Amino acid sequence: MIRTAALDALPVREAVPALISALDDHGTAVLCAPPGTGKTTLVPLVLAGLVGGGPRRRVVVAEPRRIAARAAARRMAWLLGEQVGGAVGFTVRGERVVGPDTVVEVVTTGVLLQRLQRDQELTGVDVVILDECHERHLDADTVAAFLLDVRETLRPELRLVAASATTDSAGWARVLGQGGLGGAPVVEAAGVSYPVETVWAPPARPVRPPHGMRVDPAQLTHVASVVRRALAERAGDVLCFLPGVGEIARVAGQLGGVDAEVLQIHGRAPAAAQDAALSVADHRRVILSTAVAESSLTVPGVRVVVDSGLAREPRVDHARGLGALATVRASRAAGRQRAGRAGREAPGAVYRCWAEAEDGRLAAFPAPEIRVADLAQFALQAACWGDPDATGLALLDPPPAGAMAAAREVLVAVGAVDPAGGVTARGRRMARLGLHPRLARALLDGSAALGARRAAEVVALISEEPPREYGDDLAGAWRRARAGGDGYAARWRTEARRLERAAAERDPAGAPPPDPRASNAGGADSSARPAFEEHGPGRSHDLSASPAFEARGSGRSPGSGAAPDDGAAGLIAALAFPERVAKAKGSGSFLMANGTGAEVGDGSGLRQAPWLAVAVADRPPHSASARVRLAAVLDEDTARVAAGHLLTDGEEVRWEDGDLVARAAERLGAIELAVRPLRGPDPALVRAALLDGLRSEGLGLLRWSPDAVTLRSRLGFLHRTLGGAWPDVADDRALLERADAWLEPELSRARRRADLGRIDAGQALNRLLPWATGEAVRLDELAPERLEVPSGSRIRMDYSAEHGRPVLAVKLQELFGLAETPRVAGVPVVVHLLSPAGRPAAVTSDLASFWQGGYRAVRAELRGRYPKHPWPEDPATAEPTRHTNARLRR
Repeated sequence: MIRTAALDALPVREAVPALISALDDHGTAVLCAPPGTGKTTLVPLVLAGLVGGGPRRRVVVAEPRRIAARAAARRMAWLLGEQVGGAVGFTVRGERVVGPDTVVEVVTTGVLLQRLQRDQELTGVDVVILDECHERHLDADTVAAFLLDVRETLRPELRLVAASATTDSAGWARVLGQGGLGGAPVVEAAGVSYPVETVWAPPARPVRPPHGMRVDPAQLTHVASVVRRALAERAGDVLCFLPGVGEIARVAGQLGGVDAEVLQIHGRAPAAAQDAALSVADHRRVILSTAVAESSLTVPGVRVVVDSGLAREPRVDHARGLGALATVRASRAAGRQRAGRAGREAPGAVYRCWAEAEDGRLAAFPAPEIRVADLAQFALQAACWGDPDATGLALLDPPPAGAMAAAREVLVAVGAVDPAGGVTARGRRMARLGLHPRLARALLDGSAALGARRAAEVVALISEEPPREYGDDLAGAWRRARAGGDGYAARWRTEARRLERAAAERDPAGAPPPDPRASNAGGADSSARPAFEEHGPGRSHDLSASPAFEARGSGRSPGSGAAPDDGAAGLIAALAFPERVAKAKGSGSFLMANGTGAEVGDGSGLRQAPWLAVAVADRPPHSASARVRLAAVLDEDTARVAAGHLLTDGEEVRWEDGDLVARAAERLGAIELAVRPLRGPDPALVRAALLDGLRSEGLGLLRWSPDAVTLRSRLGFLHRTLGGAWPDVADDRALLERADAWLEPELSRARRRADLGRIDAGQALNRLLPWATGEAVRLDELAPERLEVPSGSRIRMDYSAEHGRPVLAVKLQELFGLAETPRVAGVPVVVHLLSPAGRPAAVTSDLASFWQGGYRAVRAELRGRYPKHPWPEDPATAEPTRHTNARLRR
């Protein structure tokens, strides 16, 4: 029996007529409705004709999370007085509950994405509702773009609704309205909300900000204390928002003894625990939740929200290929969503675990996932759709060019796309697996080496990282999952069975799964072979060379004393992340093939491994090394096979540790496998390496006599003053760009650092003088090394001053009678007038003015100190001298 009273109580009902009208007129609409208004439950039922008397239509509702999809389907079935699987069903990865009479199906965006790739017309579906668009998950943005493409080219009658609690309605209206005029209509529904009091509850003492995935334990202790405070000060259930599963477990552990049931909501929680949190209870509860409860779910009985102010967002280091979730400060929009949960059923309160002054500095909205996430899976979906660059897709935000370039490199490496970006048959098969392309590659190639079951089990472990208590050893976690009875183990077994079936499926063209034993045979479609089998001229590897392959069926990896499955786990992880195979450096430190260091934790059983295949790692901000979260012991032979495309064997001539190093080296990426001294290296490589040394350490490696230093400064002065043919020699980079013009032939004869030290820099610089124009002969005229002063002395000029003007440092008495300041190349010199003892007395670039004014003060100060030297009252007419009065009288 339909629960009419419950349906009538949903506030969104007032907006339904406007929504139907918008869809009838435009085919697309944006529905903005606050949480709890019924947009996720009533609207699909009305559009499907299950309530309200409208025509019967097939409706698909896309939710960002599995828990939300299940909950929405259960709620709609309850409103209809049915069980899930009747008129309302759901499909999430690994679970499908639908029946022949199902007309409303709730799916995750990932499931809908797979359906679109299999059936672009979405046959039989009349309406698609994209729920919680404001969260800006990458799958949701991609699905919206694909659906708009379908509407424009294949099915203009397909209706599309973007629904959200708080969203960029103008942006979605613009995107959904592409192909029409003025954008899609925006329909707003008023919610019923009660006032929510804000209580600012910052920690008494400063806590460390989030660092990578890490949250300061003091922050979690503070959150637990605020929950206890809220229980004491307020009535009703308490909903506490935390960034992740680990933080939920830690806070739950600190709430022992509270007078309330402590429940947990997150994607990994068992279904029974999720149902308990989402049901009405007759006792008080504390619900610890991730962001899943911000808007996707309704948690009854909540009157108080405790907000930690933290969230998890994807991040990726494209240069190193280390993608992971990062803990960040939640946005102000997220804070409003969380606070609103306290006012859904009655007046409530939100306790915010930060200071009010910090609130205004928070980001306004969370970053769209397309801007910050690893885009390899998105790029593969776009390639399968026929738009490899995603330039033709109607996206709210375009993908960053750098991220797309990095994604393309991954897809080419795993054989999913060709160098031009076109999808291969292998790539299409990967896309159907619902995995990241790296994991899809590991599943397909690993199945051929180990069997579909074992490969699927390891890939399932990597695709959803096991709980921390499983440890950091992938093989150990595998054994624990097999024997485990917890919620994670149950989900893992379901996913492993799904992947095993997918890996065993034949290619649509009829080809069986790839066999690595035939990887070097010609004539077969290369897209059916394992990736990385060809590594350039004269080099090929196939997975049958791996010791893990030789152990196939034995359940034991190669090597005496090795535990069962270690080799298989290592092979799968290395196939997924070949650039993360790592060689030990000692004391728990490793070097990965991508050049990044990796550290395993104290007490880890992986510390003594000679090689690792790193499955999960993150690199904290400002850290040079990655932290290993999950890895498997590896042997060198398997590393060579899995990461064979990174193998190089050749001459290495480079500047290293202050000198030239020439050797023949075999490397696996950045990992040195074997090395021997190289005799008679290629002279061109030697010259290039010596130039690198000069660039890194400077031209000081050459022999610079005082005359050479002076020549360089003279030439620099002429370049600044006259330009033209006079070369730029002041900048090392400019000089090195012209190495052929002045450092040859000495540079090509050099073989080591000591040889550079024998090159006379002054003699070399002379080659840059403008001999061809004849200007070189004027060097001493334009920039003399020494300048003759009235006393007859020839004083060395200094052309190195930063202000660019040459300096003449001379004893004051030697310039008596000189009325005008000397000039060099038309530039007045800066005269440093010295005392008889050679100490600075005055600086001037206008001698005439100095004799008339400044000289009197200098004379008054110094004549008593130097009475033996002449201090005439009129220096302009006095005789210049280098001598004392006594010497002059002789």
